[in-house]
Amino acid sequence: MDLVSWGRRGRHPHRVVRPADPSRVADAIATGHPGLAVGLERSYGDSALNAGGTAWDLTALDAFIEFDDETGLLRCEAGVTLREIQRVFSRRGWMLAVTPGTQDVTVGGAIANDVHGKNHAAAGTFGCHVERLVLLRTDGERIVCGPHERSDWFAATVGGLGLTGVIVEATIRLERVAGPWLETRRVAFGSLSEYFSFVRETTEPLSVGWIDVVTGGGRRGIFTTAHPCSAAQTAAQAPPADERALTVPFTPPFSLVGRATLPALNKAYYWWQRAGVGTRIEHYRSYDYQLDAIRGWNRMYGPRGFYQYQSTIPWEGAEEATAEMLHRIARSGQGSFLGVLKTFGDTPSPGMLSFPAPGVCFALDFPDLGDRTLRLFAELDRIVSQVGGRLYPAKDARMPRELFEAGYPRLPEFLPFRDPGIESDLARRLIS
Repeated sequence: MDLVSWGRRGRHPHRVVRPADPSRVADAIATGHPGLAVGLERSYGDSALNAGGTAWDLTALDAFIEFDDETGLLRCEAGVTLREIQRVFSRRGWMLAVTPGTQDVTVGGAIANDVHGKNHAAAGTFGCHVERLVLLRTDGERIVCGPHERSDWFAATVGGLGLTGVIVEATIRLERVAGPWLETRRVAFGSLSEYFSFVRETTEPLSVGWIDVVTGGGRRGIFTTAHPCSAAQTAAQAPPADERALTVPFTPPFSLVGRATLPALNKAYYWWQRAGVGTRIEHYRSYDYQLDAIRGWNRMYGPRGFYQYQSTIPWEGAEEATAEMLHRIARSGQGSFLGVLKTFGDTPSPGMLSFPAPGVCFALDFPDLGDRTLRLFAELDRIVSQVGGRLYPAKDARMPRELFEAGYPRLPEFLPFRDPGIESDLARRLIS
């Protein structure tokens, strides 16, 4: 069976095995053929691919096992989706403390990539809220670990890209909320310096910036902050409408996102957001999960697909480095509809290979234009490397090994925890 990453840069043959329940996972992974646990295929690059090998699809492991309504501790199987957690527990006054930009991610995938959200400065990464893991190794060993129990295994597995074993169960700590509503505030900015001023001044737990990459130099963008609504604000809201999404039903023969269309797309998005400046009440879906508003949006990049370039840049020199990246992108004649800026706080990430570090996170999507795109990335790599930054493995498909090794100094500490029966395209490219 062919599997494809979210970046859709080619289809890759796999032998897909789907254990029906946790009791069958040990037998499924003990065949002697190197494999990799996979979920909803939302990794953009090659971290969830094992081309020519075995993929263990764990999406059938989707049961809630236990929930404590006093502490917010949820015990569940690894194939449970963030969408289902939010849907079920937001009605009971609990939500995920940290969530990425899509809810179509499994708990196992969120842990393996130690995903982050718009509130890193306030809440850290997803792994900061994991209390316990059950990990199966391909040799049959069962490891139970957590921040205070076999913590070395926990640190290797959180953000460990699925390479230490197969996560089959997790206990995560949810956050108590008054309801599914957020009070949001949007402001427009007219320069990169103005964005950084907003970032330094905000005290809100959630914040994100969108910058018009096509204009060059970050001359305009939107900065949005949010915090959970109070009980009184929540009580005043009408029940949320059923979730609806547009769908891209097929892959067009060419990219709909490119040099000819990006100026208009970015202009339209800017003015749409600009019309909504000010304070308002929003359902969590419209703020946290804008990526889910169009199902199959990745098909718009056509048969060649796209790359995401996501970096974190230390605070010292972050504004200058970001400006230089924007300059290089403009000079290349390429552009990105996605130009998202987030901030990472000082909360230590729990994983040896966790991506977030104090500074600014900059995410960009580029149509795959072959060597032209790779040459641009080489220029961006040099900027990131010079300031001591790093790239996000969950979104990467081409990072040089030396940049990976420099950005993740705990890699030698991680290596002894690798399961020799697990392989991925990313591991062969960057680690093996």
